[in-house]
Amino acid sequence: MRLSSLELRRRINEAASVIRQKTELHPHIGIILGTGLGRMAHEIIAEVIIPYDDIPHFPISTVEAHHGKLIIGTLSGKPVVAMQGRFHYYEGYTMQEITFPVRVMKELGVEILLVSNACGGLNPLYRKADIMIIDDHINLLGDNPLIGENDDTLGPRFPDMSEPYSQRLIATAERVALENQIKVQKGVYAAVSGPNLETRAEYRFMRIIGADVVGMSTIPETIVARHAGMEVLGISIITDECFPEALVPVSVAEILEIAGRAEPLMTKLLVEVVGRL
Repeated sequence: MRLSSLELRRRINEAASVIRQKTELHPHIGIILGTGLGRMAHEIIAEVIIPYDDIPHFPISTVEAHHGKLIIGTLSGKPVVAMQGRFHYYEGYTMQEITFPVRVMKELGVEILLVSNACGGLNPLYRKADIMIIDDHINLLGDNPLIGENDDTLGPRFPDMSEPYSQRLIATAERVALENQIKVQKGVYAAVSGPNLETRAEYRFMRIIGADVVGMSTIPETIVARHAGMEVLGISIITDECFPEALVPVSVAEILEIAGRAEPLMTKLLVEVVGRL
């Protein structure tokens, strides 16, 4: 059920109030850590770690490798708030529930959101463990977190999406990658609902319409962040190759292994990007 704008605002304020009681930090950077990337949280000098079930109205992650903790501290000397574990449409949550933490981050003062994920590679030039900076996206989820009554205090009724991912932040990430000799791709992320992986025909379709990778997250959070006026940087780790004519079954264990292999470079990239913001 979609909440009224009044009830959504009440819940945002209540969650933010509880978090503020636990820390005096004022984070300006928010981070969402995706599948297999939760260990980056160890780079944060934590002032407080709050389990999601201690925060009013926060959903609880049900997915393997999503730990369900909000970490507030410093990274590269900058105050940050990080989600160690995110929520997905296929878990049965509404779009409002999935994006609720982004609303709370904005209420806490976050102006820049860094989003990471694990995804499947559609572009034949991409390989497992490659890192891709998201330049644009295609929403194939069949829903949108902004549907329903709009609260003008949270954002405009018709937010512009000509630059969903900040070109300023993308340029910073590319400079960091070049200076550290980290190979990065740049492309278009498509999101589907899941939880099943896609068919060969679906992979062909997504490649035809311009997607370079496919995943099951990120876009709802990006839409709400842009609605709220936040800058967004999205980075993906490619954990499997979705080439229709050479498709092989893939397991969660394999996806996590590949994500773990690429995680040190992803971590180095994000840590240095934060240091330059």
